[in-house]
Amino acid sequence: MSKHQKQVIFRPKIIDTFKDYNRQKFFKDLVAGVIVGVVALPLAIAFGIASGVSPDKGLITAVIAGFLISALGGSRVQIGGPTGAFIVVVYGIVQQFGISGLIIATFMAGIILIAMGIARLGMVIKFIPFPLIAGFTTGIAVIIFSAQMKDFLGLEMGAVPAEFIEKWVEFAKHIGSTNVYAVVIAIVTILVVTQWQRVTPKVPGSLVAIIITTVAAYFLKLPVETIGSRFGSIPSSIPAPVLPEVNFSVVRELIKPAVTIALLGGIESLLSAVVADGMIRGNHRSNTELIGQGIANIGSAMFGGIPATGAIARTATNVKNGATTPVAGIVHAVTLLLILLFVGKWAAYIPMATLAGILIVVAWNMSELKHFVFILRGSKSDAAVLLITFFLTVLADLTIAIEVGMITAVFLFMRKVLKTSSVTQMTSISDTEELDEQLPEGVEVFEINGPMFFGAAYKFKDAMSVIKTPPKVLVVRMRNVPIIDATGIHAMKDIIHDAQQSGTTIILSELYSDQVMKELTKARLAFKIGKANIVRSFDDAIERSKKVLQG
Repeated sequence: MSKHQKQVIFRPKIIDTFKDYNRQKFFKDLVAGVIVGVVALPLAIAFGIASGVSPDKGLITAVIAGFLISALGGSRVQIGGPTGAFIVVVYGIVQQFGISGLIIATFMAGIILIAMGIARLGMVIKFIPFPLIAGFTTGIAVIIFSAQMKDFLGLEMGAVPAEFIEKWVEFAKHIGSTNVYAVVIAIVTILVVTQWQRVTPKVPGSLVAIIITTVAAYFLKLPVETIGSRFGSIPSSIPAPVLPEVNFSVVRELIKPAVTIALLGGIESLLSAVVADGMIRGNHRSNTELIGQGIANIGSAMFGGIPATGAIARTATNVKNGATTPVAGIVHAVTLLLILLFVGKWAAYIPMATLAGILIVVAWNMSELKHFVFILRGSKSDAAVLLITFFLTVLADLTIAIEVGMITAVFLFMRKVLKTSSVTQMTSISDTEELDEQLPEGVEVFEINGPMFFGAAYKFKDAMSVIKTPPKVLVVRMRNVPIIDATGIHAMKDIIHDAQQSGTTIILSELYSDQVMKELTKARLAFKIGKANIVRSFDDAIERSKKVLQG
């Protein structure tokens, strides 16, 4: 790739893949795309319903956003659409602001994602701590699981409460209305979805489970709730695009959920792209991916859809079935469109218990249980971030969970960094413990180790306070200081000011970091110290000290 291409913020992968595209690659993409489209069908319907919207919204999202993510994204094999991670967020927005609020929030999230890509934040998102990701992912899995209990058990009750504890209280109150047929259908679905791969991996178990349970429920006339009985018939068409009405008051009200959608979509899409890179030994363009995701979410909102992002499981399925370019993702979207137009009406006969079974499997696969346990057994700080994010996701709100989890992770990281930084006083010219050559009288030497940020800066000032009588010369060794921040600069200013007041000459030794030298120069501290008093080696610092002492 040329230097010019590397600097381009937005360059969809599909442009590069067309350079050597041929019939053989198209056939592979065609087969993979059709298979993934079939796999995505039940998931799109299930995610739509679980998110608190009608099933066709999930299908529309998979078609529109799935097409745009593949056509405009930065990954060769990424499959986009509605995912389980969004269920909690979308359901909460729908409950509070309605469908219109969700559409506007999704539209705004798309704009935010585009802005993130233009600002080159693709790489930054990758550095979000893994314990935080595992915490909210597992928390979402628990919420998805609990939300399916009504349909899994076939309970006769009203709307399911949004709060986690209240939800289970209501389930317990209505446990007497359990529908045995619904339970059997859900269990059969779980068994088929999890075990069908042993029969043949070419046909998705979720599709087989839908066919078996739907046929059984229809011909045996089982008294269970279906998509049709709850939502009515599924439209066999795509609605015309409509721009949502957005004004300042709406933006102010929905900015928080929009940011949540954007962050969650950005994180999951880039995680999925990284997984895909590992499978195909590729290299995605993170900023292009964010912009593509943003355009896809704007497109989904205009057609009345829900938020979309990269789907790890469907992307993996795409790769395993031989996909080589984004054309496979486009074929997947076209396949879903054809199903919606010509077969969608039959989806009304699918039992709700079947979708509950599929989503319970999705929740289990999302739970990251092995990673959860592994992190719990690791460092206390990682475990703290994991548990805080997990419990806040389940009991409070995903937005709060991400915010508090991120702040906690940052503070714990700073605590670790602070532990690695130190300020020590030297009593000899030698770096070893053998005090062969004493320092000249009137010379004090302190060495700073580690980043001189706001925590270490105060360590430095505290260390200076142990000097009872101001020395003639104060040598500060900075060979192990890679960076300095504004607080570090402020601390240096105070030390230099106090030194000048007491007649002490400060000598900076072994200042190897360009960043530190640049910041000292910008703050005019290098000028105040004097060019002659900034030396490259400790030996030079001692020689300079002797000259200062000699006057």
